[in-house]
Amino acid sequence: MAGRRDFYEILGVGREASVEEIKKSYRKVAFQYHPDRNPENREAENRFKEATEAYEILSNPEKRLIYDRFGHEGLSSSGLQGFSGFEDVFSSFGDLFESFFGRSDWTRSRKRPERGEDLKYRLTVGLEDAAFGMEAQIEVPRRTECPRCSGSGLEPGYEFEVCGECDGRGRIVKEHGLMRFTVQCPACEGQGRIVSHPCEKCGGKGRGVEHKRFEFRVPPGVDSGTRLRIRGGGNAGKNGGEAGDLVVEIEVKSHACFERKGDDLIFRLGLCFSQAAVGTTVEVPTLEGHEKIRIVPGVRHGDILRLHGKGIPRLRGSGRGDQLIVLDLKIPTELTSRQEEILRELESLEQVQTCPEVGMPGMEAAAEWNSGEL
Repeated sequence: MAGRRDFYEILGVGREASVEEIKKSYRKVAFQYHPDRNPENREAENRFKEATEAYEILSNPEKRLIYDRFGHEGLSSSGLQGFSGFEDVFSSFGDLFESFFGRSDWTRSRKRPERGEDLKYRLTVGLEDAAFGMEAQIEVPRRTECPRCSGSGLEPGYEFEVCGECDGRGRIVKEHGLMRFTVQCPACEGQGRIVSHPCEKCGGKGRGVEHKRFEFRVPPGVDSGTRLRIRGGGNAGKNGGEAGDLVVEIEVKSHACFERKGDDLIFRLGLCFSQAAVGTTVEVPTLEGHEKIRIVPGVRHGDILRLHGKGIPRLRGSGRGDQLIVLDLKIPTELTSRQEEILRELESLEQVQTCPEVGMPGMEAAAEWNSGEL
């Protein structure tokens, strides 16, 4: 319970304050932070809920005694938890709020609008579409307001009935040891009324399911894990609340030619020994077709050539990454007799110096040969 504010401090009264003084102070705080006076103000809602909880404890002699002796921890150990939300607050203090603010205010607050749930959809795209963007079409099942009952859950032509369990109050009295306190009525879930004849279309839930088609633009440069948010594309809200959002998560498929590293593309170009030795001109694929590049004589395995601006467009920013061409020298393992004859002739023409300290030719060259890094 560390970090919770003192109830007396919340209401602005001393520890010796009378019940009447506590009630008077609470009324003042409740007026200041009432949700109807502070629409869409989360801080005011929290202050209102906090003050109501403080009043609920300090106005009850038994609960106040436990709090004065053991603090918040004592209340928790006794099973006297705080309010879970405004529905809990409303159901517990309906009469008090009616006397403070009038029945219409409190009745309206009892069924507060609830925002619909967000939905998630995973969209798999190819590397080219991720690079240059695409127009996407998807179909998503989502909950919408039932058109037959307009979200009320009640069959048209019928009216709600007063809950017989709580007599329309939305709360019932429970006992915990020697203490008596009110809780939300489980029969009507604090509404004070029940659906006498459930809607035939939605079964009284007020929402149905539809398959909604969405069309949207996937921007250039997306990568696996990129999330696109479609406002209002999620489930419908309750009690007139706004709909949730549809969150589309991108997954980019692997490519047969390219690897992706951030905004750069990696292409591994296989070269035979003779091409690396004397140089050559080859065609390499890019996202926009093939390009000819010159391989200079004497390149080594792991060397990297860079094609500037041939990578992935930057999702946040301008320009594009690069395409990195990694040279992959292929050493033949099976030779024809003619190939072996030519290589033997080349060997006889080369002047190889043996390092006397090591005793093996070419050790330093081999180390440099594999020094290429991405």
